[in-house]
Amino acid sequence: MINNQPMGFSFSLLLFLASFPVILAQEGTRATISIDGTIAVAVIDDNFICATLDWWPHDKCNYNQCPWGYSSVTNLDLSHPLLAKAIQDGTAFFVAIIAFRNLRIRIGGSLQDQVLYDAESLKAPCHPFRKMKGGLFGFSKGCLHMNRWDELNHLFSRTGAIVTFGLNALYGRHQIRKGVWGGAWDSSNAYDFMNYTVLKGYKIDSWEYGNELSGSGVSASVSAELYGKDLIKLKDVVNNLYKNSDLKPSLVAPGGFFDKQWYAKLLQVTGSGIVNFVTHHIYNLGAVTLRLFPKSPSLSSRPLFSPLVPVKQRTDPPSMSAASMDPNLVNKILDPHYLSKVSETFSNLSQTIQQNGPWASAWVGESGGAYNSGGRHVSDTFVNSFWYLDQLGMASRYNTKVYCRQTLVGGHYGLLNTTTLVPNPDYYRQVHKTPFMLLEYALLWHRLMGKVVVAVGSNASPFLRSYAHCSKGRAGITLLLINLSNQTDFIISVQNSMDMRLTVEENISGENSFVRGLKRSVSWVGSRASDEPMYREEYHLTAKDGNLRSRTMVLNGIPLELTEDENIPNMDPVRLDVNSPLYINPLSISFIVFPNFDAPACA
Repeated sequence: MINNQPMGFSFSLLLFLASFPVILAQEGTRATISIDGTIAVAVIDDNFICATLDWWPHDKCNYNQCPWGYSSVTNLDLSHPLLAKAIQDGTAFFVAIIAFRNLRIRIGGSLQDQVLYDAESLKAPCHPFRKMKGGLFGFSKGCLHMNRWDELNHLFSRTGAIVTFGLNALYGRHQIRKGVWGGAWDSSNAYDFMNYTVLKGYKIDSWEYGNELSGSGVSASVSAELYGKDLIKLKDVVNNLYKNSDLKPSLVAPGGFFDKQWYAKLLQVTGSGIVNFVTHHIYNLGAVTLRLFPKSPSLSSRPLFSPLVPVKQRTDPPSMSAASMDPNLVNKILDPHYLSKVSETFSNLSQTIQQNGPWASAWVGESGGAYNSGGRHVSDTFVNSFWYLDQLGMASRYNTKVYCRQTLVGGHYGLLNTTTLVPNPDYYRQVHKTPFMLLEYALLWHRLMGKVVVAVGSNASPFLRSYAHCSKGRAGITLLLINLSNQTDFIISVQNSMDMRLTVEENISGENSFVRGLKRSVSWVGSRASDEPMYREEYHLTAKDGNLRSRTMVLNGIPLELTEDENIPNMDPVRLDVNSPLYINPLSISFIVFPNFDAPACA
C-alpha cells in the first residue's frame, strides 16, 4: 500500500503543499529531537497491534445509549456480505484483519467469567445472556455453542487472525462475601471446550485466564493465591491437550487492573514457566457523560485546557452522580500531563515482572480509553487518535509486547462500525466513500513502526510527544510526533545522538570548525555513503476541516476514504529533502521515516 514511485510522491507532495500554503511563511517554535539508535530500549512483538471481540449483548447500555448492537462473539453477523466477501474470495476488504495480514484478536471482556461452553460436560441449559438483577454486570450467564465456535474459527482461519481466547475463571466458584469469590475452580467445562478446539485443529495462539478479577476486582475478585494455583492447574491442562501438537499456546493472565501487591503475589505463587504474558487493562480517561458536543471551534479560538481532576481507573457500574462523569474528556486527551500519569502503571508493572517473574512479559490486554463503551462523539472521532497513538508509543517504550484495543467492533470505541461493519466509527457509508479513521491509526503504526524501540530526547514543550522505532521491514528510523498544542507550530531539527558524541570527540582532535559544522549539519545520516538518496518520508495526519470530532482523517492534505471497489486507498507519504525544515502543525500527528538514519540497534 505504501507507494515509493517518484511520480506518486511528486503528486502527493504537490497536494500536500497546496493544502498547507501557510507552512513556508509561518514562524514556528524551534525544537531539537535527538534519537539514540545505538541500543534498543525495548522490543515489541511482530504483531503488537491487537483488537478485542467482546461478549456484550445488544441490550448492554450506559447513559441511555446502547452502542453494542449485534457485535459480540455470540451475535456478530458472520454472514454479513462484507465479511462473506472477505471469506469467499479472499479480497482485502475486511480491513481490520486482512489489511494487517495477521491481526491479533483477543476474545474476552466483562462477561467472560459468565460464559459457559456447550461442550460435553455442560449440565446447565445453554442460553444466551439476558438481563438479570443481581447478576454480574446485570446479566445472567451466557453460552457459546460449538457450531458458533466453528463459524468463528472459519473466519479466523481465512483471515489469518492470531487468536487469544479468555476462559471463564469463576466456573465452580461461589461468592463468599460481596465482590469476593472463593472455592475451587472447576476446569471441566474449559477442558472439554479446549479439547474440542484441539480436535478440530483450530489454532489458538494463547489462552487467557479470567477478566478483571485482580486486586479488588470490578464486579468480582479472586485472591492471588487461588488465582496462581488455578494457573498451575490450567498449565497442566494445556500441556496435556497439546502434548502431541506442534502448536504450544501461551498462557496469559490475569487480564485485570494492575495492583502491585496482587500481581507480585501471583507471579510468586505460579513460579517460572507458568505464565508467559502478564496482562493488564487501561481505561485511564475514566468515565464520560452523555452530552451533545458542538462542532469544534477553529484552531485559533480553542479555549485553554481546564484544570483536571484525577479519575479512578475504573469502577463498574458507575453511579450517575457528577463525580462519576467527566465532561472534560477531550481536555484530558490533549493534556500531556494527564496522558503521562499512566506511565507510572507501565513502569510499576515492568518492575514487578522483573522482580517477581522475569520469565514473563507484559501485554495490555484491553484498553479503550474511556470505559463503559467509550465516549460518544469522542472515542469515535479524530481527537481520540492523540490518546491512542500516545498509548502505543508509551506502552512500547515500557517493553509491552502487545497492545489490545477495545474493540474491533462494538461500543463507541470500535475500529469498525457496529451496524455496517465498515471501518467507519459512526456513519453509514455513502456512495462507497467511507472514512475509516480509527483503523488508519493502527494500520500506519503497523506498517511503519518496527519491533525495536530506541530512545528519544527532546527540548520541546511537553505538548510535543515523540517516540522512535527502527523502521519496519527496511533500514532506518521512524519517528512518531504528536502535537497536542492547539496553537503551536513546531520546526523540528532531528539529530543522531551517536554522531553528536562523535562530533565532540573530533572537536578534541582539532578538526577545523568548517568540517565540524558540516558533520553536525548531516549528523543524522551517520556513516551512510554520500551518494545515497538524502530524503525523508512524511505522513501528516490531521482532522478534516480542523474539526477534532470529525470522523474523516486527512493524510498529507488528502481525505482518506475507501476506494470505489471498497479497498483501502494508498496511504502515500510525501518525500522531502532531509535538510529541509520539518514542520509539525498544531493538533496533528506525524510519522517521519528516515531511511538513511545510521542506527546500530536496527542492524
